[in-house]
Amino acid sequence: MKSLGKYFILILISTFIISGCGSSREVQRIDSKEVVDLSGKWNDTDSRLTAEAMITDALARPWLTDFMQANGTKPVVIVGKIRNKSSEHIAMEVFSKDIERELINSGKVSFVASAEEREQVREERGDQQEFASAESKKKFYQELGADYLMGGVINTIEDAYEGDKVTLYQVDLELIDIETNQKVWIGNKKIKKYIGRADYSY
Repeated sequence: MKSLGKYFILILISTFIISGCGSSREVQRIDSKEVVDLSGKWNDTDSRLTAEAMITDALARPWLTDFMQANGTKPVVIVGKIRNKSSEHIAMEVFSKDIERELINSGKVSFVASAEEREQVREERGDQQEFASAESKKKFYQELGADYLMGGVINTIEDAYEGDKVTLYQVDLELIDIETNQKVWIGNKKIKKYIGRADYSY
């Protein structure tokens, strides 16, 4: 009887060890630019590539040269709201920052802080009036006003059947003259993804 009890305990311990080994996970560091699409949902690669393509298109359009010829300087741009009207959660701040990065790094436009960032800067400027030296404190009413506002929306269209799904992401961005409300550029980028059986050919 005792031997049976010991045998049962050994089986129980072995089961725990095997189940523990089966549930182990492997974590590897990979290049941040490597394309990894596990769920088929919008991801960091979609955000980066969309921002790169759309800003490249925007800066190649006539509005930029027209402005520089008329004013003799680079236009000042601000990124406003980019709304998520898709069927899934998207980290919109990441996409907005990708847009900002592409605009700034292009060297073709000047760029100013967003509304939320401006509030922080104004608070710091206010503190400087009281605590910073006269030589180092920054003045009020010296902010650079933006010439253009970029905003837009992300939408999705889904089609699913018997476990297979196709998702179309459509990103629409617009550049608007803040003084006249004139739209000087409208850009569109589409990403289509199939999620389903591996033997599907698209």
